[in-house]
Parts: sequence; structure tokens; C-alpha cells
Amino acid sequence: MTVKKMMRIIPGLMVTISAILGLIHSPWWFALTLFVGINLTQSGFTDFCPLEKILRKLGFPEQ
Repeated sequence: MTVKKMMRIIPGLMVTISAILGLIHSPWWFALTLFVGINLTQSGFTDFCPLEKILRKLGFPEQ
């Protein structure tokens, strides 16, 4: 898996899981959905994403 693919998979899973947990368990899980959305938005404007840095440090290949 490359960093680019993981940058799509991880936020997608986080949004999906938090939405399901928000519907089933507690509405507070929607805060995680909001956090992921805000992070993706700021990443689009600034080209800075903490997840990308973490994945690179973990040794995921660029391409």
C-alpha cells in the first residue's frame, strides 16, 4: 500500500465507523466525523496532513 492509497482508505474508514457508531451507540461519535472532515478541508487548502507524515515515518512507500 502506498501513502496515497492509505490517505484515502483511513479517513474513509474513520468516517464510516464513526457514523455507524454515532447512529448506534452515541451521537458524540459524530465529533470524530467532524474532526476528519475539518482535517481533510484544511489539508486541501494547506497541503499539510498529519496522517501523511505519520504514514511516511512508518515506512509506507510514496509510489
